[in-house]
Amino acid sequence: MSLNLAVDLAGLRLKNPILTASGCFAYGEEVSELFDISLLGGIVTKSLTYLPREGHPPPKVSETEAGMLNAIGLSNVGIDKFIEEKIPFLSKYDTACIASIAGSTIEEYERLAERLAEHARIDALEVNISCPNVDEGGLEFGADSEAAGRVIGRVKKRFPRPVIAKLSPNVTSIVDIARSVVDSGADIVSLINTLVGTSIDIEKREFHLSNICGGLSGPAIRPVALAMVYKAARAVNVPIIGIGGISSTSDALEFLLAGARAVQVGTAMFFDPLAPLKIIDGLKSYLETHGENDINDIIGKVRRR
Repeated sequence: MSLNLAVDLAGLRLKNPILTASGCFAYGEEVSELFDISLLGGIVTKSLTYLPREGHPPPKVSETEAGMLNAIGLSNVGIDKFIEEKIPFLSKYDTACIASIAGSTIEEYERLAERLAEHARIDALEVNISCPNVDEGGLEFGADSEAAGRVIGRVKKRFPRPVIAKLSPNVTSIVDIARSVVDSGADIVSLINTLVGTSIDIEKREFHLSNICGGLSGPAIRPVALAMVYKAARAVNVPIIGIGGISSTSDALEFLLAGARAVQVGTAMFFDPLAPLKIIDGLKSYLETHGENDINDIIGKVRRR
């Protein structure tokens, strides 16, 4: 029986529904030494700002009982070096390339979108709206439906290919934010970004992270992410990408059944860099075991008891 794992996201065709999550794969160079990244459905780059950023001072990462806290501070090479060095590298591989962009003003998002629109190798943009809006006193763009919509609307005018809005879970209503970004032109919605958290060393009586608070990712957040994906998938009529604690085939299948058309693997790659490939193989086995031949036939097919 011929198996189909290919999915379509607003015209962006993935050979399978497994993507890497932004920040956990850098630009693919290190992981390419471990496996052929062309086997992936696609990769999402580390979030790019217009100018290079060093990010927060160390310590930037702290392990938790079921995940990880990180306060990287959007450290990245900046748009110029990405275009000069990273796009040529990514062009060697037959997989979708999604560039993540982040800004402290709407104008910065626009400038990033304009620059990347010139490069056909960038198949889509994922807009990280979990960033502080310096014009509004530091409130996250993604925490306010109107601000989130403005960012997406302006990026969409500058970038001709699919635009993905990556939603923050640190909001009152994920459905309101999802509807706002879709009404403003988002072709795809991805969720969730990390939850805000912190931890303390009780012997030293100091915070583990230099920034005090960081983003909580990993298995601990999966139930929260799954619930938000389920709600968003039923609120908007665009493809959904599920993110949050996915480390196994069963995790990925939960998100697909809840309505996600693709998923991103992130924190799992820190303890098992081959996790995405294992999940791809696992999806094939699942379809065979259940007498299915097309992954699209199970998307959104969860039932109430």
